[in-house]
Amino acid sequence: MPQQRFDQAKPFLTLALVLAAWLVVPTAVKRFLRAGFFEMQAPVEATASYVRDLQDFWSLKTRSNNELIEAGRDLVHLNAAYEIRLQQDAGLRDEIERLGDLLKLPAPDGYRAEPARIVRRDFSGWWQQIVIRKGCNYGITEGAPVIYVGGVVGRVREVHAYTSVVDLISSPGVRIAACIEGDMRPISYQGGVNPTLAPARGTVEYVPVDIFVTPAAPRRLVTSGLGGVFPANLTIGYITGVEPSTDGLFKTGDVQLEPALSALTEVTVLVPQGPAAGK
Repeated sequence: MPQQRFDQAKPFLTLALVLAAWLVVPTAVKRFLRAGFFEMQAPVEATASYVRDLQDFWSLKTRSNNELIEAGRDLVHLNAAYEIRLQQDAGLRDEIERLGDLLKLPAPDGYRAEPARIVRRDFSGWWQQIVIRKGCNYGITEGAPVIYVGGVVGRVREVHAYTSVVDLISSPGVRIAACIEGDMRPISYQGGVNPTLAPARGTVEYVPVDIFVTPAAPRRLVTSGLGGVFPANLTIGYITGVEPSTDGLFKTGDVQLEPALSALTEVTVLVPQGPAAGK
């Protein structure tokens, strides 16, 4: 009977010994093992991502000529609209440069736009992080902002040889200096605790007391440019309501994030250039 009880408890004893051994392992060794495991896993995930791209390519090859013609017309219209926007952007940049020279202001730090495909999205942390298919091999740096056509995606947390881990703006660990569109006063945005596959939301703090928002009239929340991480005027989400904070000096509120964040396949990393790159 004692031998039978010992045999039954053996798996639990082995697990306890493994956990005890892991607790006494130095932190540097744990980081090395974790990084090594991630690098071993990365080629498999990247290969699966390339296979999915190949499947998408061959599925598009099956489209009819009429569908291709319609898609080409839509592309022509989009290219014409983007060409106009590029010309306007070039004029604004020239004006900013002229005013900067006139006022003898230092040149702002620039960014290099690096597009990247999403390799994996952790189902257990759907609104917390994604893994992209570029890393040190493309000069990605930790802390670099990640955006898409609809606004902010998140911030690079870890950089590996061929992949990078991005914390989404819906993650509680992401805090961004923001402001309400049309109001330059800075407020604080932070991701929230979001259930898997539910609509993503965040929160804002230090909202001025003279700001009023209702679900029927939401206010667009954008990056303020403060802090030197995200450029100004990138969309974060929409404030759907505010209420007085406990101290009564400010207001707090909920932010509804873009539903497109759940279906992204490609993002753009803004790699800092100039003096900001060394920060």
